[in-house]
Amino acid sequence: MKNMLIKIFVPVISVLCSFIIGAILITIIGGNPMEAYTYLFKGAFCTPANIGETVIKAVPLIFTGLAATFAYKCGVFNLGGEGQFVMGAVVSIWISTTLKGITGIPLIIISLTLGTIAGGIWGAIPGILKITRGLNEIIVSIMLNYVAILFMGYLYTGPLREGNVPQTASVPVKLGRIFSQSRVHYGIVIALILTLIIYYFLFYTSKGFKLRAVGLNQIASQFNGLPVKKFMLFSFIISGAIAGLGGSVELHGTQFRLMSGFGQGYGFDGVAIALIGQLNPIGTVLVAYLFAILRTGATTMQVGSGMPTSVIDIIQALVIVFAVAGSAFINLPKIRQFFSNVFSKPRKEPL
Repeated sequence: MKNMLIKIFVPVISVLCSFIIGAILITIIGGNPMEAYTYLFKGAFCTPANIGETVIKAVPLIFTGLAATFAYKCGVFNLGGEGQFVMGAVVSIWISTTLKGITGIPLIIISLTLGTIAGGIWGAIPGILKITRGLNEIIVSIMLNYVAILFMGYLYTGPLREGNVPQTASVPVKLGRIFSQSRVHYGIVIALILTLIIYYFLFYTSKGFKLRAVGLNQIASQFNGLPVKKFMLFSFIISGAIAGLGGSVELHGTQFRLMSGFGQGYGFDGVAIALIGQLNPIGTVLVAYLFAILRTGATTMQVGSGMPTSVIDIIQALVIVFAVAGSAFINLPKIRQFFSNVFSKPRKEPL
């Protein structure tokens, strides 16, 4: 219970501090913080359509955040979420636009499945190179992002190009909308179900416990007979598969085609979201929704109050800085001891 309260405390304080500094910044540049924040939240919540747009923007962030969370729980650093996200969408667009004789729900299922597999394969590459050759997974996964993005560019300007426009044709089958008055699609349902599955696996299964044990101490896990390298490779594959599914869902639910900028920034945002969410799947979903609120309301804030959208970028960056610094601060021995004393129950003296 104590650890749970501390993990909730850090991101909440981080968000509050970021908004306070954002208010100071808005005041310095001649704006009204109350007015700016009012327009910010109006832009995210004032109409059903705006609420729907916030949910839509949260969906890809949830997937890439979960991908980073799963890898980090095993003690490996997957910074290739963007490339895996893109490769999932690449395989999905290829299958859905070239596969003949299959339509409707079966086509979406095949497309999502193969997109998930593609992301898993792309995620396995840095994992294999790490456990067999000892290569740094951070560098390898980042470089694979560029390979995936350039390959996507080759496809939408070459073999899959639609006419004279540098983009692919639209997918023939789209994920259905949940509500008629908004663009919210069933991708959010997939994301939330996946969140619960990952949460259950990590915290309520023996394999999840062993995976977390490897993440906490690889040497101790190895001495206790755990197949550390297998768990590391497994975490890379599953992490990549989660991101690949996210790319496929984004393609079929929101973007519908590949073009310049598809998936841009989602991978690194997912890493930040996972860290702010304290590497907890449910916390990751909440932080992804916060980031979506900031992105949806930024334009309304700019139009209504005249504040530039860069203010939101600064607030988002401050949340990341405060969350990471707060986590490091909380883990200091003296601070941990202080919280242990605060949360410990006083002992009753014998009569």
